[in-house]
Amino acid sequence: MARERAPQSAGVITTGAPEGRDPLAWAVARGRLADERFYWLATVHPGGRPHVRPVLAIWMDGNLYTTSNPAAQKGRNLEREGRCSFTVSTPGLDLVVEGTAAAVIDASLLQRVAAEYFAKYQWPAEVKDGAFDAPYGAPTAGPPPYRVYQIVPEVVFGFGTDDPFAPHSTRWQF
Repeated sequence: MARERAPQSAGVITTGAPEGRDPLAWAVARGRLADERFYWLATVHPGGRPHVRPVLAIWMDGNLYTTSNPAAQKGRNLEREGRCSFTVSTPGLDLVVEGTAAAVIDASLLQRVAAEYFAKYQWPAEVKDGAFDAPYGAPTAGPPPYRVYQIVPEVVFGFGTDDPFAPHSTRWQF
């Protein structure tokens, strides 16, 4: 098993909070990134505009993983330009992950990702020819194969949306 990637430091407060406020603990953000079920992925369309779609994803070893049919726009965008953002809204804390995506081709890593998808979503994906094959996918995903993408975070923002978290909105660098 790979070692969990962690931020370079404890994080930096991003709001104009009074001095003495501590950044949010990375463990809080990491737990919410791992536990949430529904995410939004923003990719770069060939014309330069953002392309945002809902996706399922897993957090493993300090990276996010998601899938796409290679013919889908988000898959074509990620193949052409790996820069992307993931967002997730959790109670009291919204998270934004900015990073770079790359297709996963390593068979053992694909097996681990498939196992995590099954554990989280009960999605019975199997590794076949460097991608996932499954008896079903999201209604808008089209048929398999589903290419797996690893998103390596460069920066993560945690934006507090309620009184306990708002004064502690934090940026973590990787």
